[in-house]
Amino acid sequence: MSDVTIYHNPRCSKSRETLALLQEKGIEPAVIEYLVTPPDAVTLSALLGQLGVSPRDLIRKKEAEYEALGLDDPALSDEQLIAAMVAHPRLIERPIVVANGRAALGRPPEAVLALFC
Repeated sequence: MSDVTIYHNPRCSKSRETLALLQEKGIEPAVIEYLVTPPDAVTLSALLGQLGVSPRDLIRKKEAEYEALGLDDPALSDEQLIAAMVAHPRLIERPIVVANGRAALGRPPEAVLALFC
């Protein structure tokens, strides 16, 4: 299935588990290592829309950049949060799988299977 994409971090266990789960189901997604090739603001906005979440919901709050950049400030706009994630892709929660015009976060990995029902 070539119309499936995973935004992947090979160092992340959940990301590796999600990729393995897809492959076990016979799905060979296009793999984007988002730390090497980060999404731009337009792509990230589209992913947020497909996920149905706000930028704040997709930010990894335990990363050092989160605190260093003051991203816990509730006055920050969605655009500012997206810009921070684009500039610092480690802040993006992973993995994200896109299929059939929708997206799902692989936390837990089995959550992405809903894209194929």
